[in-house]
Amino acid sequence: MALQYGYMGKVLRVDLTKERISIEPTSEQWAKEFIGGKGLGARYFYEEQRPKLDPFDPETVLAFWTGPVTGTNAPVFGRHVVITKSPATGTFLDSYSGGFWGTEFKFAGFDGLIVTGKAKQPSYLWVHDGRAEIRDASHLWGKPIDVVEETVRKDEGDPRVRTSAIGPAGENLSRIALITNELYRHAGRGGAGAVMGSKNLKAISVRGNKSVQVPDIDKFLALMLEIQKKDVLDNPDNAAMITDGTPILVDPSNDTGILPTRNFQSGTFEGAKRINTEFLKQNVLVRRMACFGCAIACSSFTRGKSERFKGVSVEGPEYETLAMCGSNCGIDDIEAVIQFNRDCDFLGLDTISAGNVVAFAMELYEKGILTKKETNGLDLRFGNIDAYVEMPALIAHRKGIGDLLADGTKRAAEKVGKGTDLYTCEVKGLEYPAYDPRGSVGMALAYATSDRGACHLRAWPVAQEAYGNLDPFTPEGKAAICVEDQRRTSVKWSLVACDFYAILYPNMAALYSASTGVPADVEHMQRIGERIWNLTRLINVREGFSRKQDTLPRRMIEVPLKGGKTDGRTVKPDDFQKMLSDYYSLWGWDANGIPTKKRLEALGLGALAPNGHPPKRRKKAG
Repeated sequence: MALQYGYMGKVLRVDLTKERISIEPTSEQWAKEFIGGKGLGARYFYEEQRPKLDPFDPETVLAFWTGPVTGTNAPVFGRHVVITKSPATGTFLDSYSGGFWGTEFKFAGFDGLIVTGKAKQPSYLWVHDGRAEIRDASHLWGKPIDVVEETVRKDEGDPRVRTSAIGPAGENLSRIALITNELYRHAGRGGAGAVMGSKNLKAISVRGNKSVQVPDIDKFLALMLEIQKKDVLDNPDNAAMITDGTPILVDPSNDTGILPTRNFQSGTFEGAKRINTEFLKQNVLVRRMACFGCAIACSSFTRGKSERFKGVSVEGPEYETLAMCGSNCGIDDIEAVIQFNRDCDFLGLDTISAGNVVAFAMELYEKGILTKKETNGLDLRFGNIDAYVEMPALIAHRKGIGDLLADGTKRAAEKVGKGTDLYTCEVKGLEYPAYDPRGSVGMALAYATSDRGACHLRAWPVAQEAYGNLDPFTPEGKAAICVEDQRRTSVKWSLVACDFYAILYPNMAALYSASTGVPADVEHMQRIGERIWNLTRLINVREGFSRKQDTLPRRMIEVPLKGGKTDGRTVKPDDFQKMLSDYYSLWGWDANGIPTKKRLEALGLGALAPNGHPPKRRKKAG
């Protein structure tokens, strides 16, 4: 398979310690077996990341990957993935961002970027038309994202430069720090921004004039237009994303009792109507926004109008932020959420984790475990806007209580002690997203088995449970839903498609073939998805993860929800263990969650070590 179509055929390597830049061919064999994005990035990561290495060790791999459809005009493929070892969880981490950076990086001539080492001083990487340079970033260090992007464009003398950067949170090694491009697009979950900060790497700026080649442009365009009309624009599954974006989920989550409220104490929020999509559209919406080549335009650009928040604007808030930074903190002022969202964006914090840690602190404050002595004098009650809007800056700069919270709820609870792990909602150190599994037990399994910690983007059984027609409180059939979702999304993330396009195997196979010229059908794509999911499981097994870590936070088991349709609900431990055993069996893993030799050999992964031994290090070009 020649990488003449769909791929640029080159991987850029940067060793910041040695200040060495090299270019090598993209592995044809691995591209064939793992596609791109998540899959190809995971294969390189497995080969090159030394097991048990601290995420902040200079040797840790920090990589950026595109897919074979990236850079074409196919809808909803203008994305990229960041791959590293999560400082929040210690697991394999793949974190995705939209916007324009990924396509511009590919136009610069590369499929992937692999960064190792640590720069002697703050630096940024300038990538343009097949070349790269390491440049001084001392004038950017300490600056928020908006200042960084504007400064780099001026430095390079080109308004079309796209920059992916960290804010003060990443510089200060907050384990909930993200990487931002185009101000409001983020590789958000798992702390990749802190890994970038540990390397003294402030930003990666890209500009390119190359193009992506496909085997038959006329056939590709015809397929693209057919998919865009039939399966994107006219697809009822996408209708709400086109008209409202993710805020449409506030009402159904609240109605079904799974909307996280006051640190997951309830699944119903009395102020939901003041943070839902209708309120957003009627009061703060300015315009709709889209990523490169996207026909959905799911994003909302909003601006405050009240005296206090007048002029404060952000691309968002989307559902996860409205829930985790709104209802979960007891906040029903959508303009306060916009302020919080904007500050997290510019300072470099993941809003899902930030909302979690602030809500966690609020509950501890109300219970008297934290006092004003620990909260910088703030009255940190649920719903107190004055205290709430101060929190992103404190966390990003590690000031006062912000230092306690900057590494997430798991580590904060370990520092506080006093049984405060009862008030955390996380798996492996990554905070829960905005769907309470006590009202959708399949989500409990999805969170527990995600390869990067608690995550809703690997499997989303809530769509069939709380939002659908399946019983949301019984374990039957939920393992099969998770397995199928994880297999399919592994392919989706390797093509680096958007989550808001309900893309299925036939279209994935068609777009992959039209981009690369490689024949593919549904069975072929399913096999690749299974191979990728087993590979990321192997990476985590190598790091010491097994059934013991595929678990639930205490709150889900011990503390019933209050109010609404889920009042009194918990996740029953026996139900959870049944789902987990069924899940392992369906994947062909042993009872401890370790992929079996038979299953790995069937997937062409038999040569990879599942027992913790480091792989043979591949000789690097250059």
